[in-house]
Amino acid sequence: MEQNVPFGWFQREVEIPAQAVMLPGILGMPKGAIGVVLFAHGSGSGRFSPRNQFVARVLQEAGFATLLLDLLTVNESEDRRYVFDIALLARRLIAATAWTHQQAELKALPIGYFGASTGAGAALVAAAHEGKQISAVVSRGGRPDLADGDLANVTAPTLLIVGGWDQPVIALNEQAYNEIHAPKKLVIVPRATHLFEEPGKLEEVAELATDWFTTYLTRKQVA
Repeated sequence: MEQNVPFGWFQREVEIPAQAVMLPGILGMPKGAIGVVLFAHGSGSGRFSPRNQFVARVLQEAGFATLLLDLLTVNESEDRRYVFDIALLARRLIAATAWTHQQAELKALPIGYFGASTGAGAALVAAAHEGKQISAVVSRGGRPDLADGDLANVTAPTLLIVGGWDQPVIALNEQAYNEIHAPKKLVIVPRATHLFEEPGKLEEVAELATDWFTTYLTRKQVA
């Protein structure tokens, strides 16, 4: 279904095969896209997350295509065992990456991941397995520590964004940051909680993500 977007853009609902399930998604494609960012949502969230939709729109305005997708089915999203199954989420993100390579309008574009909460852990695991196929990763209020032993294998430049009032998650991000050997940066946004709901804070996140992807996602990676 086409959405109301600026002239020359399109936005449509898609379905992505991932093993035995079909994952629903929303593909946003600005005219002359310079890269594509796949979103891995957090605990129990999905393609309709207002926070990730906001970031996606800012990225589209900067020239990036975006793919917001549900990594879990409706039934799975209600079961905490699936929500924290990082290996499963990563496999499905990898399946979505393969789908992206097969789309005529996307296959020539460099790929990045944007992960939130538990989705950040899945994005980093997928990035470690995909290697040079992934050009950049951004984590918003993420749990990169859930990537555990895969962190050292991440080659994509990685930006970790955490709220200054999200103390437990700051410590987890600092731990993960020390284990990542790729180009990296940890940004703590002052006076922001886990969901960046305070005035202007989500805008800061979107600006940081846009700058990171502009720096790294437009550069073709060489295997």
